[in-house]
Amino acid sequence: MRTFIIIWSSQIVSAIGSAMTKFALTIWVWQLTGEVTTIALFSFFYQLPLIFVSLFAGVLIDRYHRKYLIILGDTSAIICTVFIGLLYATHSLQIWHLYFLVALSGCFGHIQNLAYAASIPLMVSKQHYTRASSMSSLVTHASAIISPALAGLLYPAIGLLGIIVIDIATFALAAATIIFLSIPQPPRTKTTNQDSAKIQQQLAFGFHYILSRPSLLAMTIAFSCFWFAHQIGDTIFQPMILARTGGNTEVLGVVMTAAGVGGVVGGAFLSIWGGFERRIHGMLLGFIGTGFSKIILGIGQIPLIWTGTSFCSAFNLPLLFSSSSAIWYVKVAPSIQGRVFAADHAIGMMIGTVASLIAGPLADRVFEPAMQPGGILAAMFTPVFGDGTGNGIALLYVITSICIVLVGISGYAFRRLRNVEDILPDQDTAVGEGDV
Repeated sequence: MRTFIIIWSSQIVSAIGSAMTKFALTIWVWQLTGEVTTIALFSFFYQLPLIFVSLFAGVLIDRYHRKYLIILGDTSAIICTVFIGLLYATHSLQIWHLYFLVALSGCFGHIQNLAYAASIPLMVSKQHYTRASSMSSLVTHASAIISPALAGLLYPAIGLLGIIVIDIATFALAAATIIFLSIPQPPRTKTTNQDSAKIQQQLAFGFHYILSRPSLLAMTIAFSCFWFAHQIGDTIFQPMILARTGGNTEVLGVVMTAAGVGGVVGGAFLSIWGGFERRIHGMLLGFIGTGFSKIILGIGQIPLIWTGTSFCSAFNLPLLFSSSSAIWYVKVAPSIQGRVFAADHAIGMMIGTVASLIAGPLADRVFEPAMQPGGILAAMFTPVFGDGTGNGIALLYVITSICIVLVGISGYAFRRLRNVEDILPDQDTAVGEGDV
């Protein structure tokens, strides 16, 4: 665990610096344009290239030393951030520069994240997989709490350029930490040494691996259903709070901070506890807990309820993500985890992109009009959600939350999913990578 903890600590520092720059750039773009769409396009340009890069990243991770790929990710991030700083310092920075650099940095960052995730099983023992995964989730949640506060405090004093300098320093620290550490590398197998194999076969390997194992396929389908509903809800979450408060950004900030705190507390609790012995319970019960909290959040109409349920919803996320990751770590051999994880991530990114694209039109053109006075859903649901602006968005949010609960409950009805840990052998006891 020692190597993992050192890397984990450096990643927290780097994540805080990155999130500070993102927050500061959001302020700069808003002051420049005043357009929500301009800010929203950052997510689009970040996610779209990753769908195509993900599978190539999996092949790279299984073929090359993961330590160097992690360093490559940090180095590319430093270079992109330096370019942003230089463009800003010379008064040449434009929006399209940011879109391009975000996409480029995201591609290398994705390779880094996959290499880091695939290295965790080599740095910690099997009984600590869930704990290590939950600690990794703390990186995101901790930066979500600390970075906006720091950036908001420092931005008026040192500006965007000063925050970029801090970000570069944190990236350099993370890269230096990796350079001086020894990260275990999995033994190369016949599959990873077949340089003559067609690249198409290597890219499709992860998909074939999942499809040939019904229990892993069941996990992928269950998580995809959760992710689709979750991403729709996540996309409309901030507009829902803003619409129901008349654009009160202070209330939104409190609710989002509560979510960050919930994620940190949930991750810390899971790191100490270690999770369920049968990890599938953590995943399915995490679905149910997250969905149930979101249902109450959507129905609630006062900030106190939104804050409490936002905390509870985020508290469950480390449990479901870490439990799922731990199962994949145990059941997939380290030498092929890059390609298998890349295939799983590619599916998730495609589903998340589609969900984000349809969430807006569903809220603006279907549910909001339907919940207006005289709308086809108003008479039925107005007593529950009220008659103010945003009640249609809230109805859509609750529907997606109910779907999340149903995914968790129905998971127990499918033997291949419920008994995934019994059906599949552990990767350190399996005879070969083709065995089920």
